[in-house]
Amino acid sequence: MTLKEAIEARHSVRAYTDEKIPEDIRKILDEAVSEANEEGRLHISIRYDDPEGFDSKLAHYGNFRNVRNFIVLAGKKDDGFDLRCGYYGEKLVILAQTLGLNTCWAALTFNKKKVKELLAPGESLCMVIALGYGETQGRPHRGKSFLDVCESSSAPAWFRDGIEAALLAPTAVNQQKFFFSRDGEKAVLRSKGIGSCLQTDLGIVKYHFETASGHEVEVK
Repeated sequence: MTLKEAIEARHSVRAYTDEKIPEDIRKILDEAVSEANEEGRLHISIRYDDPEGFDSKLAHYGNFRNVRNFIVLAGKKDDGFDLRCGYYGEKLVILAQTLGLNTCWAALTFNKKKVKELLAPGESLCMVIALGYGETQGRPHRGKSFLDVCESSSAPAWFRDGIEAALLAPTAVNQQKFFFSRDGEKAVLRSKGIGSCLQTDLGIVKYHFETASGHEVEVK
């Protein structure tokens, strides 16, 4: 499965089986985490075989079930921290999909107390991503159209490809509060409106667009 195919196939999954993630797949994920941390100036980590991260009333309220593995997006809080967490977190999510795994972003519905105990002194927590073999492959959700998130329908193929991938990006409460324009061969991405997790969402959307289009995105 290619990255583009994974973007199209991936849906949020909240219920997981007991199947363990094999060592060879863990190694691939761990190497990708190391690369993401170096490139993104982050301290992302993966917890395997640890059910405590989603053992809380909030997690049950969010319909999470049997989550035994999760990705912790953390690091030193600075300008761009949430954006980078979104970008590199989604990069790991799409990699996981190519490896046959399922995922779900969680901003609130996890055991925040337990997860924060895993952080190093001075670090901030952005979000957590549930990880494992889903009971299902999830399902798509209705979202916005091309013209809802773009200034014009007249655009080159690379830009249209990027927008279509961006529309498949997971965003908080499926808000999709983003808008694209073009500056020559570069896309420009802005938030549209107010809401929770906007910067993280922009990072996720940026990854989808750049992966599908092969063109850089400037976030303003």
